[in-house]
Amino acid sequence: MGGPRGSVLLQGLCVLLILLEAGSQKTSGCARWCPPKSTCVNATTCRCSPGFISLSREIFSSPLESCDDINECGPPPLVSCGRLADCQNTEGSYHCICSPGYALASGATTFMNESENTCRDVDECQLKPRVCKSRGICTNTQGSYTCKCLPGFELNLGDLNLCTDVNECTSGQNPCHNSTHCLNNIGGYECRCRPGWKPVPGSPNGPKSTVCEDVDECSSGKHTCHYSTVCVNTVGSYKCRCRRGWKPKPRFQDKQLNTTCEVPAEMSFPAWTPPPGIKSQKLSHFFERVQELRRDFKPALPQETIQKVIESMDEMLKASGDLEAMDPSERHHMATHFLLGLETVLRTLAKAMPRASFTYRSPLDTELSLMIQEHGDGNVTMGQTHAQMLLNWAVATEPSNSGPTVMGILSIRNMQNLLSNASLELEPEKKEQLKKIHQSPVRGAQLQLLSAVNVVFLSNTNTEKLDSPVTFAFSHLENPQPKKLGTRQELICAFWKGDKNNGHWATMGCQTLGTRNNSTTCQCNHLSSFAILMAHYDIEDQKLSLITKVGLVLSLFCLLLCILTFLLVRPIQGSRTTVHLHLCICLFVGSTIFLVGIENEGDQVGLRCRLVAGLLHYFFLGAFCWMSLEGLELYFLVVRVFRGQGLSKWQLCLIGYGVPLVIVAISAAVKSKGYGYILYCWLNREDGFLWSFLGPVIFIVLCNAVVFVTTVWKLTQKFSEINPDMKKLKKARVLTITAVAQLFVLGSTWVFGLFLFDPESWVLSYTFCILNSLQGLFLFLLHCLLNKKVREEYRRWAGRITGNKYSEFATATSSTSHHQTQAHRPSESGM
Repeated sequence: MGGPRGSVLLQGLCVLLILLEAGSQKTSGCARWCPPKSTCVNATTCRCSPGFISLSREIFSSPLESCDDINECGPPPLVSCGRLADCQNTEGSYHCICSPGYALASGATTFMNESENTCRDVDECQLKPRVCKSRGICTNTQGSYTCKCLPGFELNLGDLNLCTDVNECTSGQNPCHNSTHCLNNIGGYECRCRPGWKPVPGSPNGPKSTVCEDVDECSSGKHTCHYSTVCVNTVGSYKCRCRRGWKPKPRFQDKQLNTTCEVPAEMSFPAWTPPPGIKSQKLSHFFERVQELRRDFKPALPQETIQKVIESMDEMLKASGDLEAMDPSERHHMATHFLLGLETVLRTLAKAMPRASFTYRSPLDTELSLMIQEHGDGNVTMGQTHAQMLLNWAVATEPSNSGPTVMGILSIRNMQNLLSNASLELEPEKKEQLKKIHQSPVRGAQLQLLSAVNVVFLSNTNTEKLDSPVTFAFSHLENPQPKKLGTRQELICAFWKGDKNNGHWATMGCQTLGTRNNSTTCQCNHLSSFAILMAHYDIEDQKLSLITKVGLVLSLFCLLLCILTFLLVRPIQGSRTTVHLHLCICLFVGSTIFLVGIENEGDQVGLRCRLVAGLLHYFFLGAFCWMSLEGLELYFLVVRVFRGQGLSKWQLCLIGYGVPLVIVAISAAVKSKGYGYILYCWLNREDGFLWSFLGPVIFIVLCNAVVFVTTVWKLTQKFSEINPDMKKLKKARVLTITAVAQLFVLGSTWVFGLFLFDPESWVLSYTFCILNSLQGLFLFLLHCLLNKKVREEYRRWAGRITGNKYSEFATATSSTSHHQTQAHRPSESGM
């Protein structure tokens, strides 16, 4: 293979080998497993084409992965097409198209970027002029269109682009006046007059505005009826009928063209004069106003007169003024006269009312409801906001059955002042029932008016005993406590019963059926002025009364002995004795007044009862002030024994008598009538007046309680310091005696007295009476019999009286021995 030819062949072979080797290296450097939609990166990795992605994102190295299409339209969207456009995904890419009803301004169908968005509304009505079928009007809307039908046509439910005729006459919404006939035609209708009728003046026959009528002489004013009659139109003519309750004049007939009527005497404004001897200016002004209304009364306008009567009554009752200053019996007699006169006036004026019903509610919530009917049968129901009534028609009708029948309810909210302090007359059966329940007789009741006073009246004036009962439902304030059988308070239906010289509440002939949602149902066999009352019965407890009287007599005797002792025994004179003395004086005077004057005599609160209540207020407050000074002296004695002296005598008297005087003076100036009420000569509970006593008492008792705890604590320390070896039992006995004694001295037991006049507190009432009626006895035992100096003085007095000189010598010797012993032995009295 030598020579030039062989050399060329060898070089060619070498080039071929080099090319084969390069090709082999190139093929082995790219991965052969790359999936579709990808390209080879090197021998181990592949890259997804644009618009595709694998699980390992753009570049991946696993033969198991594939390249999936990227949804640029989301969610979440990766691109934004702008408003009024939608994104549509394609394989490896996407494009934007306008929303239905919109198109690009350029006319193209797709775009790629938001900056290319020129979508705008397409007017389908111009593109498709016949989209809405016959009798339809196309209306372009944003992105769509609607078809509206011409008047008289409606869209077909099967084809919303098709309008069909509407039969207005049979559609259930007849557009024609009820005096015409409706005739349907294509796309419309006609309103034509009925036979015998004619269009009203100016109204053509046929259009939907046509109104047909008979010639109405009454409404047109072309009639000639007298003012005393009412024009009644008839077909082709009219009649003149007398007003309700009026009657034709002589030689005239009713329901004629020339009928003339007159008011019967019983339908004119009745005479309503005040009772003789009236002392209230407000009542006088009211009756003067009534006389003016009577003079100016127009029979044709009774409802205006009724409203003015109610407004005048509200003006009188709005601010009671001098009504409260009237004597209770005179005021209650005035209330009886007022309610009866008001009932008569309203019944009479109601008969002249032209309407079948009438309701009026004044600005002060006085409400009148009237029902006037010519004929009726069966049960009748009428009502208003404050009351409802169910009765038989025969009960309401007058026995003569002449004229219209009237039923009325007048509810008055402002009668409390006129009827305050009124008594309650209980049925004998009710008294026996209460006596059986409480084992004691009933003395009376305190009343709280919860509802409006409802004046009920009918055409029938003979209502003292009805043939069938009347049922009422009265709305009222929320009752303070629910009704419980056997308790001393009860929610009752009562009526106002008047006599010649007075008036009071009563329950005879009425029964309470039940109470629910601040409404009480009652049933009565007579009519009057009704109200819902909360009755707090005063049950006389004979045992409690006996305990109180016996305890007070014994306490008064012991208080008198205490007063004499504190005045005459000189060895015990001091600031503490001064406090003891004046405490006993206040309790003695207060207990004496309580024993002889606490019960009110009669049904009125007179000057004597108010004076007794004021004195009790003063002396009992004085007693508590001296009890507070007892606590103050005890504080100086035990706690501050080495830190100065207590108050001087004039300071003690200034506090003990001055503070209660200021409280009583302010209370009397603010509300003098708060002293005394129907049952007892004590502070009235209304308007919180009782707190003029309870407030200072609670404050003093709380302060003394602090002193009591401090005293017992200090005494415990002193006993331990004086004699640490004192037996625990003996120390406990001394502390117990000291604590019990201080309870009575500091007035802690008077806490039970807060419930003395609460009829529900049986246990507390007995506890108070037993403990505090004997307070004088406890003070005598504590300050006199348990005081050694006082006992020695008693022995000395007894020796002088009996002439036993040995007794005096023994007493002196005993006293000397005692003082010597006390020098070596600590005190065990605890006082």
